[in-house]
Amino acid sequence: MNYMKKYTSQIAIVITLFMTCVSGYSQSFLFEIGIEDSVYSEILGEQRKLWIKYPKFFNASDNRSYPVVYILDGETQLRALDAVCNYYEGHFLPDMILIGISSGHNRMRDLTTSKVSMRRGMPVNEETGGAKKFTHFIEQELIPYVDSILPTTNYRTLIGHSYAGLFTINIALNYTDLFSNYIAIDPSLDWDNQKLMAQSKPILENNDFSGKSLYVSLSSASLHMQDESITMDNIMRDSSDYTLFARSIIEFSEFAESQAQNGLNFAWKHYPNDLHGTVPLPSIRDGLINAFKWYQLESFWKFNDFDTPTHELIELVESREKKLRDNFGYKTPPFDEELFNMLGYMALEMGQTNKSKAFFEMAIAYYPQSANAYDSMADYHISQNEKDEAVNNLKKAYELSGSERYLTKIAEIEKHDLKE
Repeated sequence: MNYMKKYTSQIAIVITLFMTCVSGYSQSFLFEIGIEDSVYSEILGEQRKLWIKYPKFFNASDNRSYPVVYILDGETQLRALDAVCNYYEGHFLPDMILIGISSGHNRMRDLTTSKVSMRRGMPVNEETGGAKKFTHFIEQELIPYVDSILPTTNYRTLIGHSYAGLFTINIALNYTDLFSNYIAIDPSLDWDNQKLMAQSKPILENNDFSGKSLYVSLSSASLHMQDESITMDNIMRDSSDYTLFARSIIEFSEFAESQAQNGLNFAWKHYPNDLHGTVPLPSIRDGLINAFKWYQLESFWKFNDFDTPTHELIELVESREKKLRDNFGYKTPPFDEELFNMLGYMALEMGQTNKSKAFFEMAIAYYPQSANAYDSMADYHISQNEKDEAVNNLKKAYELSGSERYLTKIAEIEKHDLKE
């Protein structure tokens, strides 16, 4: 009898799994992206909406915890973040929980870092300078709430665009330990006569940012809204208010880039073909890949090479486990269970039983509460005509899941000769 699950052995499938992982204004669409929730803030004195997006292969029963990405202006930016994670999770990015934070009704108040009465020669009639209070809301109310209802780790990323980019840099500089990674998209560093930018220089010079990442982007349309002759080559020679926004980002980024002694993983990029409204999507992609460049799998082709020795594959998995632990700050499986499973079945179909057994054993070691991992190991033993070992693994699968199908499979094994 053949109890084997039907898995393809085409190497391209495995490569695809390794390699894989604008804005939407409609709240009904956001329901498709994430689950709407809210938290009442004593600090802000109001209810604040948020949207929660689980990882692609989330399973509540596997007792696994996940890094979290918080994105400001969740109504308009969560869709872009979700698209990036859908395409890049796996080889480039880890599975992560995504949290979209609503901008509420007082966006300028919450995201700006100081009070102003005039901006760009015009009076400001909205309330401003509430970033400190909004930060306390995130730190003392939102993050604890999210951590209490979701399987999160303390490895967090913050993403913000425009005023929210200003807010993101302010947290990166002054509340450094709140997040591990920061992505500031077209940040409004011109705010209040570049006040935060001026404050940032001694902080970047003297503070230790080891283990932290900051990515800054600049859109082409932000260079000068009325003069196409202004380019990246000549903008710093211009002194008009029209270029202050872009000059502030460039000056901050060039200074931050020069401060290698502080240990900050800093990168920035100009997007010549993007507008202020379109730059979030490529910025989120590039910013996350930069923040998680250590996550990318090394020598992944060796897992698809028939001639790679089993011990070398085990060493690669163990090395990756250590690399993830060193960067995340906690122990986490080096691969998704599905990948161990696929590699195990592929090796079995190719007649490489030692490799197959090794992959299934690692799946059990890293996912000891997974009934499917023991079921896969049972299939290995079935292929080797090892009846007792197969039954023992299926009993463990039943113990973990309570699924009757494992008892049915045991009965079939005990009823038939595995060689049939």
